[in-house]
Amino acid sequence: MTAIDFSSFVDRLARASSETILPFFRTSLAIENKKAGGFDPVTAADRAAEDAMRALIRKNFPEHGILGEEYGSEHTDAEYVWVLDPIDGTKSFISGMVAWGTLIGLMRFGEPVFGMMHQPFTRESFTGDGGAARYRGPAGDRDMRVRACGALRDALMFTTSPLLMNEADRATFRKVEDAVKLSRYGGDCYAYCMLAAGHIDLIIETEIKPHDIVPLIPIVAGAGGIVTTWENEPAQGGGRIVAAGDKRVHAAALAMLKA
Repeated sequence: MTAIDFSSFVDRLARASSETILPFFRTSLAIENKKAGGFDPVTAADRAAEDAMRALIRKNFPEHGILGEEYGSEHTDAEYVWVLDPIDGTKSFISGMVAWGTLIGLMRFGEPVFGMMHQPFTRESFTGDGGAARYRGPAGDRDMRVRACGALRDALMFTTSPLLMNEADRATFRKVEDAVKLSRYGGDCYAYCMLAAGHIDLIIETEIKPHDIVPLIPIVAGAGGIVTTWENEPAQGGGRIVAAGDKRVHAAALAMLKA
């Protein structure tokens, strides 16, 4: 059985999460902070959506493992492991902005093989299996491809926020920021999908968790892009991440991040 056999089930997970999340969006809702000395918000929408997806997985694939942002891991030594982030971009969500989405990933033997970013408010889905990537939404259905960009001076770069980086990483990031044509902040998971769709060229992040990145790797790779750590290692473990649409820009960014 391959990852593509699960695509219809992923749609079911996306519907279940969106039915849970949308009633909370742009309403007055309680917000908890998960991070002492900082601000890492979580809402009832996050927890209810992950509960709904976990219940479906347990019912349909009880032998599969699950790794989720809100409720941790179970049976992660299984052949197949689902990776869930019910609301990636919770800070945007609680602000009423639309740069958030539900991330659903599937790993087989520890490798990302399928991913979806679903934005229920805009009715958009971005999917990939490492070999191809697709967009579905109000603009119609279409394949996604990254765009060519041969040099940092021509690149449009995103990061969620330099304030999320430690002081040393922020200083290193600034060197790349000074070299690109345009740098923008925000986006969370949405930025990776825009990279896959050919609208931006480079993303640099730190402090990334597996549930933040595993679902996005097959989407970016399926569109022809590349996602690694700053050390040019596989990215599914999280950490400091570089995603690029063109291998030339990826190599140039890595060279500056190592300098």
